[in-house]
Amino acid sequence: MEYRPLGNTGLTVSAVGLGGNVFGPPRQDLPSSVATVHRALDLGVNLIDTAFIYNDGKSEEFLGEALAGRRDKVILASKCHLLNLADGETVARRIRSHCETSLRRLRTDYLDLLQLHFPQPQASAQDILEAFAPLVREGKVRHIGQCNYAAWRHAQSLGESARLGLPAFATAQHQCSLLVRGATLELLPFCAENGIGFLPYFPLAAGLLSGKYQPGQPAPAGTRGAAGSPTVTRLRTPDNERLLGQLSEFAAARGHGLLDLAFAWLLSQPAVSSVIAGVMSPAQLEANVAAGQWRLSDADQTALAELLGPVTPHWQAEPDLASFR
Repeated sequence: MEYRPLGNTGLTVSAVGLGGNVFGPPRQDLPSSVATVHRALDLGVNLIDTAFIYNDGKSEEFLGEALAGRRDKVILASKCHLLNLADGETVARRIRSHCETSLRRLRTDYLDLLQLHFPQPQASAQDILEAFAPLVREGKVRHIGQCNYAAWRHAQSLGESARLGLPAFATAQHQCSLLVRGATLELLPFCAENGIGFLPYFPLAAGLLSGKYQPGQPAPAGTRGAAGSPTVTRLRTPDNERLLGQLSEFAAARGHGLLDLAFAWLLSQPAVSSVIAGVMSPAQLEANVAAGQWRLSDADQTALAELLGPVTPHWQAEPDLASFR
């Protein structure tokens, strides 16, 4: 396993991380979740990313069970959000409430990374940073980060952190894959320039880059596509199916599969700290870890860029909630 700096935090994380959105009903029960986490640790995966809202809190609860006695082996990240604030509920009260609930579920007294899950334009950057600051001072949170921000919004937040002497967002988490490359236009260069650790999610484009979807064929049973996922429907276009065939041929010509290429391309981006992927079994985890070992040569990167062509964003800068389903 390769280990990389998590931005400028001083932490080092595995190049392949583990996404927590699969832990808990309706996806993985407690025994299978524990087995997956333990296998991840055995394989050298040390970054586990979850969220307050994943599976109504069961993700964090199951992870707390799985990490009992092994908390010191992982860099543990979770997320809070500011959606649907109640009348009179402040930003600070919400973020503290989510943080303390996550700590209790995860059976730990600190989070290595707490991220704001979604942009909240109605909340000022100052209010958000001032809400995180006491949690950092108290040792409940080591570092903070953001998810789904445009580069300009993260830059605005960095300016406020410097002006006010408050903790700064050290990481950026955004959807990014061979089929969804909008983050490469501004956010990834911004992260590389400013020492921000980039954590791509949906690295396999909701499974389309796993190799299990075949052009013109129904989605395999048990997949997001078979369940009617809007994300799969939106991405499974004729153009993308044609591209998937070309990408498979590109990888095969170099002795690899499509899954390997999906990881290798992301890990070729200078700002990427770890590729976070959810898995449904230890076998899938093992395949991801193996895929994360290929490194593209300069010539491969040039040829792949020509094959991919210009970036066409799926949204202007920040995804809408529908893009997570």
